[in-house]
Amino acid sequence: MATTQNSTPAVDRRVRRTHAALQNALIRLAEERDLEQISVADVTEQAGVNRTTFYDHYRNVHELAEAACTSTIDNLIESLPALDPAEADPDADPACSLVAFFEILGEHAGLYRSLLGNQGSPRVIGHIRSRLTTTVHVAVRLNAGAAPDSVSSADIPHDVPAAFTAGALLGVATDWLERGCPCAPAEMAALTWPLLVTEHIPPPRGVIERDI
Repeated sequence: MATTQNSTPAVDRRVRRTHAALQNALIRLAEERDLEQISVADVTEQAGVNRTTFYDHYRNVHELAEAACTSTIDNLIESLPALDPAEADPDADPACSLVAFFEILGEHAGLYRSLLGNQGSPRVIGHIRSRLTTTVHVAVRLNAGAAPDSVSSADIPHDVPAAFTAGALLGVATDWLERGCPCAPAEMAALTWPLLVTEHIPPPRGVIERDI
């Protein structure tokens, strides 16, 4: 969308409101039907905007879904607990944040199943894997309090355990969605958390320091 220097702040606010309205509309619709059954007309009617406005921002419903999901997933990933027991809050249940992760996926199962399944979105799958890998690396490797959204995957060294953990969590979540969410989110968190902690074995200290 073209903007001028004088109108940028107002235009930016308007764009953010439009994005939020369209993404929220899609998420509401996805509670009732699968992504393939949702049309641009459905979304615009739910959001209260016209089709021209929709196409000013997104090419199709699938692109809108990608934007909505990556935004939600980013917030979820930031709330995930540290996988290093030494860094975890001893008074907190580390699986609680993982429950929220599965709750959101399950609440919008049709949407996430469409994007993470075999015919899903490489952009969303790649984004989630990258954010998870970066988050695990920051939490376990750096231990410096850096915010995950301030570090990109390009900023970290090749971290095999972090990538393995990210792939494992994504794989478990996708399998759960494709099977129709047979277990409750709390049960999924309880089953998954010990596996993630067990699987995440940091490399020798000398290797970490050399890579960084």
